[in-house]
Amino acid sequence: MASLHDSAELVLLASPISPYVQKVKIALREKDIEFTTLVPEDFANNSTSGPLRSANPRVEVPALIDGDLQIFDSTIILEYLEDKWPEPALLPNNPAARARARMIEELCDTEYEAVNWGLNEVRSFKRAEGNLALELEKQGKHHIETIYHWLTEKLGSHTWFNGETFGWADVAVLPFVNRSMTLGVCPATGSPLARWHSRAKERPSVAQTFKEYEEGLPSMQALAKSVAAGERKREYRSQRLEWMIKAGGLEVVVEGLRKDNIRFTWPQNI
Repeated sequence: MASLHDSAELVLLASPISPYVQKVKIALREKDIEFTTLVPEDFANNSTSGPLRSANPRVEVPALIDGDLQIFDSTIILEYLEDKWPEPALLPNNPAARARARMIEELCDTEYEAVNWGLNEVRSFKRAEGNLALELEKQGKHHIETIYHWLTEKLGSHTWFNGETFGWADVAVLPFVNRSMTLGVCPATGSPLARWHSRAKERPSVAQTFKEYEEGLPSMQALAKSVAAGERKREYRSQRLEWMIKAGGLEVVVEGLRKDNIRFTWPQNI
């Protein structure tokens, strides 16, 4: 179907398994904005140049290229889309509801993402074994279940996190809950959160984005091999680093530094 918007020049630098990329894809599709996806070759590798490094000094996806304009950070990209293509609106009109949606997004982007990411470090990247792996798994499951409880309170009796209509807050929560479910930590069957997830998956924007995510999951194995070979590094930024240490994985960080297969965000040391 032809797009309602003249935006064929939009290019999204992306990895399909990134929850931040999924946020942007769902928003673009909800607004029926045409875009092209490009997986940049300099994503997570040790090169010093490339399209992602040009667009984002932190070398993180997503980055959106709109003509000569390059924008990074999923929240800023969502705000740009809302400003440039205000209809259909993803943010509610009410100031209190808008603040509420943004607070939900902030928690998911920081604390929630770090838990999913940490569990993936154990499972896909084999950063821990034996009792340490069991401890990190136990803490991760507990933290996700705690977040589920908080999200259930925020959802309340509403159909959507955004209120009565699907929007910004739902876009913000979906990739993270879906990733937890992929990791085997699911909301209780029949719970409000589980029913919300089932409703959301029926939306074309979400179904297409999740399909691409599932198709991209095998690439995680290739990435893990690249990290083990020293060709790529995993970024231990802010809440990710905090979660790993808080959950008992300080030795994981120390070992990653020793093997030089983790990195911290921009600017880098000399």
